[in-house]
Amino acid sequence: MLAKINKIQHQKSKNFFLIAGPCIIEEEDITIDIVQRITTITNKLKIPFIFKGSYRKANRSRLDSFTGIGDIKALTILKNIGDRFNIPTLTDIHTAEEANIAAEYVDVLQIPAFLCRQTELLVAAAKTGKCINIKKGQFMSPESIKHALDKVKKYNNSIIITERGSMFGYQDLIIDYRAIPTMQKFGKPIVLDITHSLQKPNQNTGITGGEPEFIETIAKAGIAAGVDGIFLETHPNPKKAKSDGENMLDLGQLENMLMKLIKIQEACR
Repeated sequence: MLAKINKIQHQKSKNFFLIAGPCIIEEEDITIDIVQRITTITNKLKIPFIFKGSYRKANRSRLDSFTGIGDIKALTILKNIGDRFNIPTLTDIHTAEEANIAAEYVDVLQIPAFLCRQTELLVAAAKTGKCINIKKGQFMSPESIKHALDKVKKYNNSIIITERGSMFGYQDLIIDYRAIPTMQKFGKPIVLDITHSLQKPNQNTGITGGEPEFIETIAKAGIAAGVDGIFLETHPNPKKAKSDGENMLDLGQLENMLMKLIKIQEACR
């Protein structure tokens, strides 16, 4: 399936693939720095890589939260990254109208977890012909993602499914690793979203918390459980990131963690 994604590299390595980047596109300079550093690492380790970045954050708890630098400006940065570094890019969309707009700039359209039941959105994304990454809702069983999958498959068979944890009370998430082999039965690549699975949502401050100290633990368990890909958000200085900084991976820790994950995958084959 990955072969259908434009510009994806290192497919013959048999390594898991990586979807990674900042939560949101901030400014071009810092975005270029992030992608340069990730591509250097993934080329060295021969890991297939898709760069991700939201061009706009439509789902924020507080009215005064940062939502983006402007849609077309951010989408243009994503397109330029894909062209300059010869890598596929991914962004999330929120309405059916956004599907055709974003499809002009990126290679993979992502359906946010909260929106994975929105039929109109799924169908519009599918009809663009782009690869679609469906994030399983925090409120859904792994078996029930089949219905979202069927909505896309009617028009487009290039699909990734991403597990991002399930609600565990009001302010916590937990990963049920049984979901990985369960969803793999649908015949699509299964990704584990490590950083969002460690969120602490619905805080009284209106700012989502997180437990980044467990990122490597969650990643190791996911690889051992057989995921096809890893999704994570990373930043050179998470404390200064404009969105989701509380659960992001410090970019300086990425290479060491990926090296460990490759060894675990090799041991589990």
